Amino acid sequence: MKTSTENKSFTLWPYAIVVCMVMFMGYIASFVYKAMNQDVDLVSKNYYEQEIQYQDHINMMDRTKAAGNVAITYNHDIKGILVQLPESFKGQPIQGKVNLFRPSDDQLDQELPLQLGRDLSQLIETEKLQTGLWKVRVSFTAKNETYYAEQNIQVAKP
Repeated sequence: MKTSTENKSFTLWPYAIVVCMVMFMGYIASFVYKAMNQDVDLVSKNYYEQEIQYQDHINMMDRTKAAGNVAITYNHDIKGILVQLPESFKGQPIQGKVNLFRPSDDQLDQELPLQLGRDLSQLIETEKLQTGLWKVRVSFTAKNETYYAEQNIQVAKP
């Protein structure tokens, strides 16, 4: 006759499986916690509203191309961005803004008023801008029509 102690054999497999499952669930829970607390910025704060107005944006760009080339150039020697409107706008009252957009950090974005000289140009100093890629966006109104131009520039320090 067998005793009850002979039938009982101790094995660690069930405990090891349970411990592994608990550790895996803990890893997944910590991963989900980190993912939920990650700050995810869109390219723009009002991205969805901008998408709805995209056709108007396309129309503005077409009008700008038809009126002439808006030149946006970066000059490393004078440490500035030169915005030059075409001669077709000469003698017209122009109001607008220049937006300096930093794709990698939205807190560095700047918006400046468009203040053109007699030659329809404006120089924007870049000494205080961080080095790297910037998008210069110029939007303005002339004769009750809106216009828009955009150019990528690479700001470099000497």
